[in-house]
Amino acid sequence: MNTNFEKRQVGLTQLQVSTLGFGAASMGNLYQAVSNADAQATLNAAINSGINLFDTAPRYGLGLSERRVGDALRELNPADYVLSTKVGRILTADRTANTKELRYGFDTPMPFDAHYDYTYDGIMRSFEDSLQRLGLAKIDIALVHDIGIDTHGDKDAHYFNQLKTSGYKALEELRQAKLISAVGLGVNESLVCEQAMDIGQFDCFLLAGRYSLLEQDPLSSLFPKCIEHGATIILGGPYNSGILATGVNFSGTPMFNYEPAPKDIIEKVAEIEKVCAEYQVTLAAAALQFPLAHPIVSSVIPGLGSERRVNHTIELFNQTIPIGFWQTLQTKGLLSENAPLPI
Repeated sequence: MNTNFEKRQVGLTQLQVSTLGFGAASMGNLYQAVSNADAQATLNAAINSGINLFDTAPRYGLGLSERRVGDALRELNPADYVLSTKVGRILTADRTANTKELRYGFDTPMPFDAHYDYTYDGIMRSFEDSLQRLGLAKIDIALVHDIGIDTHGDKDAHYFNQLKTSGYKALEELRQAKLISAVGLGVNESLVCEQAMDIGQFDCFLLAGRYSLLEQDPLSSLFPKCIEHGATIILGGPYNSGILATGVNFSGTPMFNYEPAPKDIIEKVAEIEKVCAEYQVTLAAAALQFPLAHPIVSSVIPGLGSERRVNHTIELFNQTIPIGFWQTLQTKGLLSENAPLPI
């Protein structure tokens, strides 16, 4: 399935990314094992479809996702893809690792453990280690992974200070040396993106789940600051970790932000599904397409765990949705009145 995806710029850089990207957490065996053959078939399906943005991280399968993504991209012309990976975690060999059980949510055979390090030396080592695991000579976007209070709690100030006083210098040096083209964060929260812009120049923020059919808070604060700063958004988690893909009218437990969805969220999704039924729109298609109506969003990158999922996601991405659907959501108070609508 070949699609001519629109390309959008990342920040003020020369990078042009497809509006649909590939989130590669599943390539690290997120929650369940994926065979090497299936992983390569999945990545090849994305490449052949015209997707050019691939996002991975050391955390995803403790290095497994990076290895698989690198294997898929290695024979391509480097100009034909944009690769982002993360810094902020160092992987170290762990001889006691129980590779038969989930670790950090991944069913991975990789015998490593991870620890946080946002210092200059930590980020430089993370970058070099990623090049080795990928087996590639270039990384386009380096994203500081999981910085912020939601991840670090009472250690947040400690780790943020590491980035502010030490780690950012490494990112700037890598960018100035043209070893990377863009600097950003890869996080699940908005506030830390705003705080980071006071440290230095960031080109993009990979923001998971915070701008979706269910959440539009960034419209009032983060997005205006990004526009002034010159940063764009790569939107991860467009399904809010599940509920906007599954809906609520099924026998299982709807998931929101990696936990069972609270009552108010379930009720809101149920109302959105009623509008979907009225206009014969697939909920997941609306969830994928909505964020891209905002010009600050460069790409939407759902997790893609199988060749079938790649093809189905492209179908959802290309589904025609009437403007009346979006207008009805706004009229009913289910979308912010300030949210740009797909047309």
